[in-house]
Amino acid sequence: MGSNFAQDLANFDDMAIERQIEIHLFANHYPPVPKSMVQPCVEAIDAVNDLGLWDLEIPMPKGITYKGLTTAPAWAIIEQHHLNEWLIEREDY
Repeated sequence: MGSNFAQDLANFDDMAIERQIEIHLFANHYPPVPKSMVQPCVEAIDAVNDLGLWDLEIPMPKGITYKGLTTAPAWAIIEQHHLNEWLIEREDY
């Protein structure tokens, strides 16, 4: 599994990104990442892909913190949840 499975999920156009991320967080992480993290992951991907906002603070779900905070930067969510396969490579950011 791992990065190959994530790449396959990211390229599966007939599946909503939320479902792709949900499967990825469950199947490619041990222990599985809670389903409540799907939306912050999608928001982080959108922040980077749409606007190049790597440092945008994304609200964490109730009961989940990042370094004791209730928000996390998009780059940290992407890095810690291995979401690179969903990023669009651009030269302008």
